[in-house]
Amino acid sequence: MRLHYKLIIFISVLILVISSVFEIVSQEMFLKNLKHEKGLKALAISQTVANMPEVREAFLSENPSGIIQPIVEQIRKKVGAEFIVVGNKNEVRYSHPNRFLIGKKMVGGDNDKVFKGQEIVSESTGTLGPSLRGKTPIFDDNGSVIGVVSVGYLIKDIDHEAQAFSKKLIKNSIVILLLGIGVAFLISFNIKKSIFGLEPKEIGRMYKEKHAILESIHEGIIAIDEYGEITVVNENAHKVLSIPNNLKLRGLKIEDVLHNSHLKKVVETGQPIYDLEFLINEKVMIINCIPIVGVNSKIVGAVTTFREKSELNKLLNELSQIKAYSEGLRAQAHEYSNKLHTILGLIQLESYQEAIELISKESNITQNIIHFIMEEISDPVVAGLLLGKISLANELKVDFNIDYNSSFADVPKEINREDLITIIGNLLNNAFDAVLETNKSEKLVSLFLTDLGKDLVIEIEDNANGIPEELIDEIFEYGISTKEQSKNSGIGLHLVQRLLHKLNGQITFHSNEHGGTTFIVAIPKRQKESNRYDEKEFNRSVNS
Repeated sequence: MRLHYKLIIFISVLILVISSVFEIVSQEMFLKNLKHEKGLKALAISQTVANMPEVREAFLSENPSGIIQPIVEQIRKKVGAEFIVVGNKNEVRYSHPNRFLIGKKMVGGDNDKVFKGQEIVSESTGTLGPSLRGKTPIFDDNGSVIGVVSVGYLIKDIDHEAQAFSKKLIKNSIVILLLGIGVAFLISFNIKKSIFGLEPKEIGRMYKEKHAILESIHEGIIAIDEYGEITVVNENAHKVLSIPNNLKLRGLKIEDVLHNSHLKKVVETGQPIYDLEFLINEKVMIINCIPIVGVNSKIVGAVTTFREKSELNKLLNELSQIKAYSEGLRAQAHEYSNKLHTILGLIQLESYQEAIELISKESNITQNIIHFIMEEISDPVVAGLLLGKISLANELKVDFNIDYNSSFADVPKEINREDLITIIGNLLNNAFDAVLETNKSEKLVSLFLTDLGKDLVIEIEDNANGIPEELIDEIFEYGISTKEQSKNSGIGLHLVQRLLHKLNGQITFHSNEHGGTTFIVAIPKRQKESNRYDEKEFNRSVNS
């Protein structure tokens, strides 16, 4: 049976049981209070009759019943009592609702205490049936008991009133039960909605799956609620934050554990943050922050994942090499396909000498380029990047020249190769894109690399249209680009500047004689470890 049906049945049965218990208790209390009220009322009436001078004086007359019967019958009808009986000390009746019983002895056997001067309320059976009676003694002027007044209500009439009250209770209980069932439907619907229609078994299974997933992935994971308190943290998060596993983080404020984590900002704005570089314990992390959306699209928290960038760099380095090689092979395949068609055409035209000359020329050019790069660019990653860019330039019909005075053999190991090829690759891509957008017949891009001196120097020049004057001061900001806006525009130069900040490098640019732009990058060969990762400056740079 599904959860919401169980809730409806459980709540309905609970209301039914509570209503039944309430009805039984209420009925018992009502009956008890009703008898108490009737008893006090009967006693009060009997006291009034017993203290009436007419009644007391009638006991001295020759015909007491003739005087007493009209008086008490009038009173009985006004107060609604079932009977008012006045009797002498011998229990002989002077009044009774049934006039045929006047002069006969009273029944019930409960007058002993009254003749001793006590006022009582009793329940006994008389000539009219079981009744509740209030009895008061009648005293003469000397204080002696000369008679008794008994005022009573039949038990069946009291029970009838209790049954009428019980019927009202039953009606009210039915109304409450129906309302309760309606409330049960609303509660079960809201609970079902809040747990996204899942059943308890499904929630339990998902909890186990979530726990297994959290502990199986390599990233550190921390989740917070809408108040900024940590609700979920996995084992890898403990490792990255250098916090022992036995120290519980759940319930702590996120700012007490991870400063400037952006999680609270994500909760407030609902905007996710992707691939942000962040400094944790002197390690550069890549973090992602995503809001948690609850019912009615309300932000109920956020989750962040973070992983050390060096781990990603290893994978990215391998991927970038493969990408560069594949890009080069694709471009070369396309280029050589065109040249093979040309050679085939020359052979079909029996222009064998021209075909031989073309083959020799292309072979010499290719060999010269490869020989130069292998000699002067000893780093295989950078060399692979340049070969790929040469092939790409040929495919794009861009005249890409590498200065033969270049030398890039002395690249220190502490300079991250991935950062280096990202800087060179992005600048070359920007230069290719810039010249392709011009209407100039010649599309020139040149590259000069040198490792002479204390710095690695990279100079890239193009003959495009230059950088507009209004963008000069903000060209390195995220999203700013001289190209038409697209998904990836305005990222390359921003990324280059961030990487150079990390490497303590600098980048400058100026207009050149061809009307284009020249970018010059300088990276110190010796990295200053003490200044390399200043946390505040680094975070300000990467978040700007």
